[in-house]
Amino acid sequence: MYIVTGGAGFIGSALVWELNRHGIYDIIVVDNLGTTEKWKNLVGRRFSNYYHKSVFLDMLYDNKFRNIKGIIHLGACSATTERDADYLMENNLHYTIKICTYALEHGIRFLNASSAATYGDGTQGFDDDIETIYSLRPLNMYGFSKQLFDMWTLEHGYEQSIASFKFFNVYGPNEYHKEDMRSVVLKTFLDIMDGKPSRLFKSYKPEYKDGEQMRDFIYIKDIVHILYTFLQQPSWNGIFNIGTGTARTWNDLIKAVYTALDKECVIEYIDMPEYLKEKYQYYTKADTSHFMNVTQNTFSFTSLEDGVKDYVQNYLMHECAIL
Repeated sequence: MYIVTGGAGFIGSALVWELNRHGIYDIIVVDNLGTTEKWKNLVGRRFSNYYHKSVFLDMLYDNKFRNIKGIIHLGACSATTERDADYLMENNLHYTIKICTYALEHGIRFLNASSAATYGDGTQGFDDDIETIYSLRPLNMYGFSKQLFDMWTLEHGYEQSIASFKFFNVYGPNEYHKEDMRSVVLKTFLDIMDGKPSRLFKSYKPEYKDGEQMRDFIYIKDIVHILYTFLQQPSWNGIFNIGTGTARTWNDLIKAVYTALDKECVIEYIDMPEYLKEKYQYYTKADTSHFMNVTQNTFSFTSLEDGVKDYVQNYLMHECAIL
């Protein structure tokens, strides 16, 4: 049995899809569906049962689940704009600690979602070594909550027994429900379909032209392939950057969407909200040397153009935003 928390969310439901592709159906999905549309991500997927996150911990500690082979903890508040610090502490930190502790005590493979948001403005670099992790200064409470778990892991030496992943900018099917946190690929596609120009934030740093702010974009199919492979490799442990190792501009991303649609690119640069100006990352690029060393260069990554093309042409153009 595998347990996937956040299993109806973006990465979680994509992982259920990946597990199903490999003939794995004994899966427990944990999430908080509420009144959201996330349930659609589970349509067509095969899994054993679904439990709300509020009851899951008690069930876990009461040993209600048998023969657990792995727990993939992807459930968290992922909104970088969330301002309720107490909620993030409880939901993203303490909840994670409890699941991780149980997994370690019972010899269960444990994978965890950290975040590239821990790197803040990038002035400390994007190296996932131990000393860098302690020196990071996240720009928002979401990133800080993720960093706190990373530090808790290091302080107890658990990084030698679990795998935690700092995901960079993930895009692809199953993200439609994320509202403002949806990728720019999806937002751009919807604008184009509505006959609107694509919009990007203006730059407020002279070293970056408008739209030339850079991110490490990684396709969701690459992410879940990595997670599945790590489940099969219990000796691959540590805190890892998960990105392509290549930084591309927002302009590149927008142009890739237009190219996939065979349309002429039209971009409008808009003012950035005041509350974002001091918290905006102008550059991210995963240092993947540690990841590649541990995995012995097992993985290759989908190019930005190929990933966007697959997402747009095989999903969005068919009014299907789900794997």
